[in-house]
Amino acid sequence: MRIDLHTHSSASDGTDPPAEVMRRARERGVDVVALTDHDTVAGHAEARAALSPGTRRPAGPPDPPGLTFVPGMELSCQLAGRSLHLLAYLFDPAHPGLAAETASIRDDRVRRARAMVAKLTALGAGVTWEQVAAIAGDSVVGRPHIARAMAAAGVISDPAEAFTAEWIGDGGRAYQDKYALDPSVAIGLVRDAGGVSVLAHPGTPGYEVPDEVIARLAAAGLAGVEVWHPEQPAAERARARALAGELGLAATGGSDDHGALTGYRIGRETTPPESWEHLAAQASSGAAR
Repeated sequence: MRIDLHTHSSASDGTDPPAEVMRRARERGVDVVALTDHDTVAGHAEARAALSPGTRRPAGPPDPPGLTFVPGMELSCQLAGRSLHLLAYLFDPAHPGLAAETASIRDDRVRRARAMVAKLTALGAGVTWEQVAAIAGDSVVGRPHIARAMAAAGVISDPAEAFTAEWIGDGGRAYQDKYALDPSVAIGLVRDAGGVSVLAHPGTPGYEVPDEVIARLAAAGLAGVEVWHPEQPAAERARARALAGELGLAATGGSDDHGALTGYRIGRETTPPESWEHLAAQASSGAAR
């Protein structure tokens, strides 16, 4: 069984609509897929509809059944001034506390993006808020939208070049911090909403999380650690996997696919079935498809 627990759609900073993400997951032979857009569940309804029996695509017969959808979200957190991401699964999206906090995060994302555009303008980058807003559309705005606007304006040749100290990388000349949750608070909110939380890519550059912090989060109710991630080095995978075993956490994996921005890599990294079963057994919301 192939289980990808980390994907993004155009509901946040991916390039493809949720229905297309589901289609590509099925095409790549994935059996279980989680849609984990940043701080939003806006893509869930479309993703579920795309997997309904008998759904027809414009130019073909009905897609066969077989793909299980997992409702998820990647929550923006911050600890000691550094970004930290939590993957939340199987929660009730209508939970008042969780819904209120994610709404606050999304609102502040707009403020933050406008501030970064203003800094880019002062640096002579020639990117406008209107350009960024047009790319983002109804999506939750994020740095990838700004990066795409910079590439379209010819400031950089590829969106990836924006994530440096020169531009909008962490601590960069045009970087702006945003409102984010304390991870222990976020874990509690997700648990109250009947879901489970997994620490995302704790060994990737810019998101490194020390072992002692992961242990504290486990004591606060963290259910898993993302071990298999495309940008997580082998040594960090081994560290995360060993720590997950010591702490009784699920060791998960996912592609962190963002469509064209990451080379359409759904299914490139996966979660062992026993880890998924461990997570699902701890959820109480009944939110699984």
